[in-house]
Amino acid sequence: MNVLLFVCILTGVIHFSETLASSMRLAGVRTKQVATSLAFINTAFLVSRMSNMLQAPMLGGMVDNAIRLNSPDVLATNFRVVIFAAFIGNVCGALLIPYFVYLFEKAIYTFERVGSIPRLLVEALKPRNLKKIIRAFRLPSAGSFKDLSLGKMSPVFLWLNFFMVSIYAIGVLSSLYAGAQVPEFRTTASQLSGIVNGMATVLLALMVDPTCAFITDQAVRGKRKEGDVRAMVFYIILGRIVGTLILSQLLFWPASEYIKDATLFVKSIFVR
Repeated sequence: MNVLLFVCILTGVIHFSETLASSMRLAGVRTKQVATSLAFINTAFLVSRMSNMLQAPMLGGMVDNAIRLNSPDVLATNFRVVIFAAFIGNVCGALLIPYFVYLFEKAIYTFERVGSIPRLLVEALKPRNLKKIIRAFRLPSAGSFKDLSLGKMSPVFLWLNFFMVSIYAIGVLSSLYAGAQVPEFRTTASQLSGIVNGMATVLLALMVDPTCAFITDQAVRGKRKEGDVRAMVFYIILGRIVGTLILSQLLFWPASEYIKDATLFVKSIFVR
């Protein structure tokens, strides 16, 4: 249970940081420093990748232990708890968006002055600045949910984002669970997560990211209202929350069966 708790915390951190990264576009529009805000997005993803690096061996250990104890059903239950942890991470990130957008705005202006991330961190850790950071804490107000109309935005890319996030949340977990069901070929199963996540990658690269960038650039040039970016960020994050709460849980089992079938096909090539 301690391992499961550790994995859940890391999963929550991954989705928490990715949710906050989505809000940096709004900070970029308000400061007119889109390129700098994108650099901050990459910095936020470092937290996600570091958490993922720590999480991966623990997930592998959970699979090996389930195989040793012949308890794939317990593993499936644990993985559903991990998916729920992703939902909690997204919710926590969503609640802190107003606070972090404010901090990102201040960070972008400070970065423009000091010129590097290490110097920015030194500035943030000064006692007087730490006090300002703590005092600035805020949660969403009723006004945060006003004027969130889609306007001229196509809802298609928001639905695609919804599916993409839901798939990403379960791709690796589904492949690991499939490996527990075909233990002699579990390495093959773990390498097949791409046949699930690959669809999400295509959606992200072709439909979601370009549309988000287009709306953000138009807002910076004054061709759109800032409210359009705020609405875009809201619906993207709403998609993350609903996707990991509902659709990821629904897709986990069929995705695992899909990967298991692919693993059995590969097994049939080698085992005659």
